[in-house]
Amino acid sequence: MADAVSAVLAQWREQRPDLDFTPISVVGRIMRLSRLWDKEIKDFLAGHGLESGEFDILSTLRRSGEPYTLTAGAFLKESLVTTGAITLRVDRMERKDLVARVRDDADRRSVKIQLTPHGLAVIDRVLPLHLANEARLLGGLDRDGREDLAAVLAAVLESSGDTPPGS
Repeated sequence: MADAVSAVLAQWREQRPDLDFTPISVVGRIMRLSRLWDKEIKDFLAGHGLESGEFDILSTLRRSGEPYTLTAGAFLKESLVTTGAITLRVDRMERKDLVARVRDDADRRSVKIQLTPHGLAVIDRVLPLHLANEARLLGGLDRDGREDLAAVLAAVLESSGDTPPGS
């Protein structure tokens, strides 16, 4: 069974048989999957009253461990988003009682972002459902196929300069 990229490749190979279109077979599929999955994940999260950015913040705070608090600076390093984007998201999330801004006892000028009990309950409820949704998106692959694909994609990301935060 052919996907949409296969049709594009067939057209190009007919028009320009002198060129190697292997990059499109990979990059085109990754980009197409990104668009398709982005919509699926946004729709899934919207069904749980969350936006993607809000889920990212909840996830980042949850995986930081108790007390589920990060300074704004540490959060920026972990999430790789701009200060302005964080400020707007945190404002909205405070209104939804998902996070709170708290002053650092050691440095009163420093503000930390902390999960509220409600925010913790939301991420703990939605995370397993989110993982199940992502597993559904990967339904065409068995566990070994997923692990192989993850290793290949990690190698491509690393070769493109993607490194863990703080490294």
